[in-house]
Amino acid sequence: MEQGMGSPERRTAADRRPSAVRGRRAVRLAVATAVAALPMAAVLTVGSAAPLAPPLGACSGPDCPAVWPTPPHNGDFAGRDATINVFTGGDYTVNGRAAEVEGKIVTLGDLTVDKSQGGGAFNMGVVGVGSRVVPPNGSDFVTVGGAVDVKTGNRILIGGSDSKGAAFGNLRHAGTVTGTVDIDPTGRSIADPDAAAPYRSVLNQIEEVSACVARATATGTVTVTGSEATFAGDGTSMKQVFNVTGNLGSTTRQIGLVFTGVPAGATVVVNMLAADPVINTYTGTGLPGDQTTEMRSRLMWNFPTATDARILGSAQFQGSVMAGNAGGTTTIAQPGMNGRVYLAGNLIQTGTGGYEIHGYPFDGDLPDCAVTPSPSPTSPSPSPTSPSPSPTSPSPTPTSASPSPTPTPTSPSPTSPTSTSSTPAPTSSSPAPTGPSEHPTSHRPSSHRPTSHLPAPGSSTGGGGQLPSTGAGDGPVVLGLAGVAVLGLGGLAVLVARRRGRHS
Repeated sequence: MEQGMGSPERRTAADRRPSAVRGRRAVRLAVATAVAALPMAAVLTVGSAAPLAPPLGACSGPDCPAVWPTPPHNGDFAGRDATINVFTGGDYTVNGRAAEVEGKIVTLGDLTVDKSQGGGAFNMGVVGVGSRVVPPNGSDFVTVGGAVDVKTGNRILIGGSDSKGAAFGNLRHAGTVTGTVDIDPTGRSIADPDAAAPYRSVLNQIEEVSACVARATATGTVTVTGSEATFAGDGTSMKQVFNVTGNLGSTTRQIGLVFTGVPAGATVVVNMLAADPVINTYTGTGLPGDQTTEMRSRLMWNFPTATDARILGSAQFQGSVMAGNAGGTTTIAQPGMNGRVYLAGNLIQTGTGGYEIHGYPFDGDLPDCAVTPSPSPTSPSPSPTSPSPSPTSPSPTPTSASPSPTPTPTSPSPTSPTSTSSTPAPTSSSPAPTGPSEHPTSHRPSSHRPTSHLPAPGSSTGGGGQLPSTGAGDGPVVLGLAGVAVLGLGGLAVLVARRRGRHS
């Protein structure tokens, strides 16, 4: 980057100029240096692409599969994935007849297994049927920031094997472990009071991204009838955004889900904006040729403010789920949930049969939120003995670095036209037939929660601006080039501003 800002040709040309001109150039370079010294993350996130940053999103590690098997797959392990598949900022509760959860699991709160209908085993990390992409051997398959409570008659199984060998990993826990936990060798149960420490920032990340995505301008409309919801895209955008203000079905009625006008390869975001939203559907098989199967790795269901969100039905539900309310609870009661599950709050996994969460990546490019970078208190500034810029020279203030984000409403109301046919949200407050009788009481010590939270979706500070673009694909290369461009343009902007006044 330094070579790009001061090539030999420029230095030779400058040396031939009169000393007064060289002095003014030195002043401009000093100001440009101060601008370039702004925190790199803040500079690069302005207008940048926004895949989910590690440890979330795409598969990571050297053994990611080139092709992900579609459920039901019960063959040999298809690969290894070090990315978090299920994250909860609150508690993770298993009840009903839920059977399995696949991939790397992190909960900052407590993990409770209470399969009330006869108890039984609950598989974690490795499942019998799913993608069969498992975490790397010897890693932490399950991390718990609170206590692990396996009720009488229940047991947790961590690890497994295929025809070629074992998949084994650890249970790392900050609190006590009560009940039966079976860990395949050479996985271990590791007591660690700081188990959750490496993941506390992930909670903030989920809150910020969820709120940011909820502010994205809708590109299509949603029409809901008593039997079907149709998502009509604009046919061209590679980020298709749909806002749903009510429910998709009800706690007692399933409906179908149909997408039209969505280009192949586009990221699709469905913002569920109600306080207590319900998705109850039979759509999704996981089989090749199924519309939502083809969309799975780029489909995100976002619950930015939900207090009580429910995903119910009888399908192999496709796509990832994100919920941004740290005080909320998301209940999943689908035979198969195929995608990442990233919740700032609590998770209840339940169901009337062997219901499972399967490990599949999210490779989409989410809408991003621009931020106005500001100098760090410790950012370098020109020395007091350096020549001072003239009054017309721009200073590296937040208002000159980038335009401020457009003010947004105080609530994430949809910007798309309202649907012409819509089913009112049901007034019944009865729980889903497959759901639990009550939600667990949140009991997170202060260590489970960060000290700062994202403002409401109406705030001007977007979460996308906090995330480096280090997701799948060419993200790191693009960022590197963007960094060079930003630094180079920083110096150029000062020169232009010197001549023409404030830049825009």
